[in-house]
Amino acid sequence: MEIEPVPPPQKSARHQPWVEKYRPKTVDDIAHQDEVVKTLKNAIDTGVLPHLLFYGPPGTGKTSTILAVAKTLFGPEIYRARVLELNASDERGIKVIREKVKGFAQHAVGRGVVGPNGRRCPPFKIVVLDEADTMTPDAQAALRRTMEVHSKVTRFCLVCNYVSRIIEPLASRCAKFRFQPLQAPAMAARLRQIGAEEGVAFSDETVDTIVAVAGGDMRKAVTTLQTAHRLFGGGGSGKALGRDAILELAGDLPAEATAGLWRAVAEDRVFHRVQEEADALAAEGYPVGALLLRLQEEVLARPGLPDWRKAAVLERLARADAALVDGAGERLQLLDAAATLAREVAAGEPR
Repeated sequence: MEIEPVPPPQKSARHQPWVEKYRPKTVDDIAHQDEVVKTLKNAIDTGVLPHLLFYGPPGTGKTSTILAVAKTLFGPEIYRARVLELNASDERGIKVIREKVKGFAQHAVGRGVVGPNGRRCPPFKIVVLDEADTMTPDAQAALRRTMEVHSKVTRFCLVCNYVSRIIEPLASRCAKFRFQPLQAPAMAARLRQIGAEEGVAFSDETVDTIVAVAGGDMRKAVTTLQTAHRLFGGGGSGKALGRDAILELAGDLPAEATAGLWRAVAEDRVFHRVQEEADALAAEGYPVGALLLRLQEEVLARPGLPDWRKAAVLERLARADAALVDGAGERLQLLDAAATLAREVAAGEPR
């Protein structure tokens, strides 16, 4: 029996992730980062581009910006020949820096090449190192030497979340640009634009909920919108997305999630009751990091608790969050934070 080969799937914009479909194509499309855009547009006009270091929270447009700059400088025809992009999925140890990056960086490029827009392409290439803060110090040191030797024909753009993890000899060779979390109006406008293009029906309340859940991360906001549209919006049926669907998808805590813990802390004031409520929260499967964040918001909003006692609780919540990142047990961290909260509330809010 002869098996017919399965044809490769056809690329369709309909099934494309919206974060890629609506990724900014030009520098003018970058949302909210006005100072960065202004500086880079001047670099494009003059053809003078230094080494760059983009840093800031995820989803703020760092990678999209440098790719838009590269496409504007080189055009689609020679883009692949002039741009090397390495992200977190690529091996970026010393061997790759010394071989692949160095091999790409050391070759000269032709002068006088004219792009499709009639502008002369600058006589250099661009290496984009995404999530550069995950590179080892040894790999960064090897990259420093490569940048130093081949700066005449290659520009480097380092993209990272934490600039403090970039070694100083590397950071000092770059022009630094901080990308700020996107403001709510800019995010809401972009979501409405995408919704209109894709036929998504939603209310202003739904948009505000997506913006709040995303926390300044445009990539997360667009992904949440697309996923909610597919799961709850009927995938084109015209059914409007509601606020509850967004909260359910995002795994957001219900408003009453910590109500039992607060009753144990503020009313019962008995440790075994605090322990019972903390264990119940852990058993419900709520992310402990999200619970700590909710407790932080509620502590700050509590009018009867003195500020210095609020500070003690917030410090313990921060230590618990850091311990979770390092792999500590969730139940113990939540219980310890709850015990600190109970102690400070009992002392700061006498009956």
